[in-house]
Amino acid sequence: MTTAISNTFGIAARNFTAYPEMPNARALVDYGVRIEELGYDSLWVWDHMLLGVEPNFPIIDSLTVLTGVAACTKRIKLGTGILVLPLRNPVALAKQLSSMDQLSGGRLLMGMAGGWYKREFDAMGVPFNRRGKVMDQNLEVMRRLWTEELVTGQYTVADKESGEFQIEYNLSKAVMYPKPAQKQLPILIGGYADAALKRAGVGGDGWLTYFYRAEDFKKSWDKVLGFAKEAGKDPSKVMNASQLPIMVGPSKDAVHDDMLDWLNKEWDFPEHSDCTRESAIMGSVDECVEQLREHIDAGVQKIIFVPYKYQMDQIETIAREIIPRLKAGR
Repeated sequence: MTTAISNTFGIAARNFTAYPEMPNARALVDYGVRIEELGYDSLWVWDHMLLGVEPNFPIIDSLTVLTGVAACTKRIKLGTGILVLPLRNPVALAKQLSSMDQLSGGRLLMGMAGGWYKREFDAMGVPFNRRGKVMDQNLEVMRRLWTEELVTGQYTVADKESGEFQIEYNLSKAVMYPKPAQKQLPILIGGYADAALKRAGVGGDGWLTYFYRAEDFKKSWDKVLGFAKEAGKDPSKVMNASQLPIMVGPSKDAVHDDMLDWLNKEWDFPEHSDCTRESAIMGSVDECVEQLREHIDAGVQKIIFVPYKYQMDQIETIAREIIPRLKAGR
């Protein structure tokens, strides 16, 4: 299965670091401005409330960063890759995102997922074992607030074993204005289990993945499209985005060890997913273009580059030497 959505190219921002280094909020806004100047179509930030212990990873709130960038840019789309939806109150988040979409002139493109870090859920008072249910309800609450004039409904999440109350939202003729600037604020769902892929194809507007090889991407993407078609949705309108680490250098052999060292120190690779270090795009411009073409041929619509250590020379090389060739099909 294929879609008719054209290819675009975004880039990730470094809003989390490895302790004791701290992310710089002002520098992140300046980074977003520079990304727009270089012609990237979108900027993506990571999302956590808490992350890690030894080591821990200081992180600046994703939506705060995007709001700052939105105020200083005019064109680039702004996304989360991903936002941990079950940790957020859906009414408060719906208000925040609709306001951000108004501020940016309709440039939000949200990636959302169920999360994986139990310690974070425990600290936020959200039941980790019910995060899928919480996510589905949160999606429904937000969609309704964004599209309906009056929203009435009761949403409850109970413990699977005891049946005891854990989370409850009571909406009685709830009115939320202004709505997002976009008629439908697009939400890409992250995840690798079939439940997440179904949520992406049915409940969301598409799928966002992380560090997948081209062949593994296609395998799961076909599932997403299948779920969408079964639900009566037009597969040609389902979106996707793939986050890919990249390091450009003299050759693949020349950069391999440095890239793998960085991936091992700062990135997670879930055991039961197809997320892998082998997804890394490495080598000369020619070698990187060849590897990236495999992803486009597999059906990737939006490539989100995660440049080696967020180095500006890498970012400029990608913008000036790699993206033009991908757009031209060379």
